[in-house]
Amino acid sequence: MKNCDMKLDGTILTITVDISKEFGKSASGKSIIIASTEGNVSIPENEEIKIGLNIYRKP
Repeated sequence: MKNCDMKLDGTILTITVDISKEFGKSASGKSIIIASTEGNVSIPENEEIKIGLNIYRKP
């Protein structure tokens, strides 16, 4: 995962992203990556629930 932190508190999932960070251009070059789970991943403490997150901006 790049620049994303997940915390599960009971049934509430909190995702924290620092939107001031950048990780370069996407593979297509059409956007600048800010955060990504880099595919689908399990949420903390629960293997049944998956999340796929991409946060980006236009160059």
